[in-house]
Amino acid sequence: MQLTPDEIIYWQWGPVVLNATIVYSWGVMLFLVFGSWGVTRKLSTGPGISRWQNLLEVVVQSMRDEIRDISRQDPAHYLAFVGTLFLFILVPSVLSVVPGFKAPTASLSTTAGLAACVFVAVPMYGIAQQGVAGYFKNYLQPAWFMLPFNIIGELSRTIALAVRLFGNMMSVSLIVVILLSLTPLFFPVVMHILGLITGVIHAYIFAILAMVYISAATRVHARETRSVQERETETDMD
Repeated sequence: MQLTPDEIIYWQWGPVVLNATIVYSWGVMLFLVFGSWGVTRKLSTGPGISRWQNLLEVVVQSMRDEIRDISRQDPAHYLAFVGTLFLFILVPSVLSVVPGFKAPTASLSTTAGLAACVFVAVPMYGIAQQGVAGYFKNYLQPAWFMLPFNIIGELSRTIALAVRLFGNMMSVSLIVVILLSLTPLFFPVVMHILGLITGVIHAYIFAILAMVYISAATRVHARETRSVQERETETDMD
């Protein structure tokens, strides 16, 4: 019984291994690229838009609203990154109902890669908003001796992101395999449906947590900017 797609090896030459995780990860990326191109190549601003464009607009607007509610900032800065994370986790969960498809998110290497992207993105957004000195000054809050604890906190939440998503995706696959061996008709269908639902939820949670971490890294600058704007407004009124 194969628990993760890492164990399914299609080709190997010495240390170079081509497993299901790599194959299906690239498959999902190609699906997203060409699917996006197919939907957006004939965009219309008139009343007669296609169903796919309508679905795309609903998805994008929903993500923009969620990002705005969490960060209290312009969602345009974060939509590309957070939206890509969400779709990359969501699509394999949806495609997992296809016979033979192995979700790459059931591999710890994939979830660790996604968590590493968040780990890198958080300081990048923070530095872009506050500058290098302003961002790293947050590691010394509320006092300088908190520096090692703040660094450990950054690392631990990255590990938690990877392990949480990996554990959730692998557990669903494992339950489906066990039930399939016991009752090969009814229960696997139900579990595939439940797996689809939980996959959507896990994609949403991962993207939300990523946005929360990014928002935490940029909230000081955003708060200062709002304060300056409010003072300027009050001055203009006077």
